[in-house]
Amino acid sequence: MTTASGEDRRALVVEDDEDIRELITFTLSTQGFDVTAVDSGLAGVEAVRALDPDLITLDLGLPGIDGIEACRRIRELTDAYVVMITARDDEVERLIGLETGADDFISKPFSPRELKARVNAMFRRPRRGPATVAAVAAPVAAGDEHEVLNHGDLSVDVDGRRAFQNGTELSLTRTEFDLLTELMRTPARVWSREALLRSVWDTEWATDTHLVEVHIGNLRRKLGETPGSARLIRTVRGVGYRMESSG
Repeated sequence: MTTASGEDRRALVVEDDEDIRELITFTLSTQGFDVTAVDSGLAGVEAVRALDPDLITLDLGLPGIDGIEACRRIRELTDAYVVMITARDDEVERLIGLETGADDFISKPFSPRELKARVNAMFRRPRRGPATVAAVAAPVAAGDEHEVLNHGDLSVDVDGRRAFQNGTELSLTRTEFDLLTELMRTPARVWSREALLRSVWDTEWATDTHLVEVHIGNLRRKLGETPGSARLIRTVRGVGYRMESSG
């Protein structure tokens, strides 16, 4: 798999089980990735510093620092796609993993076909590059070439993949940005969780609506919402979500 400029995409596999590590490495290699594999969380963080990968698969139950802590540290270094891989049935731990910035999770055992499908779906979504000085500039004006969405005190530069609230840029993950964009494009629409899964994750394998619930919760916190406060993203009980009226 190559970038638009023709460069090979790099993948980092962080997995302490040798058999699974080799399976993931082989699967991603057949997808055209230049794959590096390590067996601990600390080694994974160091590999991110050295390699700047485009994709990271991260086991939850790693020796030393676990996958949750490794993901927190990795998110400080890169906006690469992160897939958390877990053998645990504890749903809370999966959700905590997503709160650290993981884009998706896969439960063991999984098939190479499932991994390929999820990875291919993620790479159909734009990747926001590393922050630059220009990235903290003022929001683009509505008359600029970029598609700009406005809703109350929110402004989203769709093409530049930047979101602002009261003129201050929000630090959103790729998934949070995509969710906010979908909701703002059709503010009167009530989006079901399943519809958001299909639109944002763009994959037949994304069948767990907890993915939506966790990322919506993270997005709400970054928008300054707290329990009991007025909300920009309204929960429509039994259905899904919509943007609150900006009037």
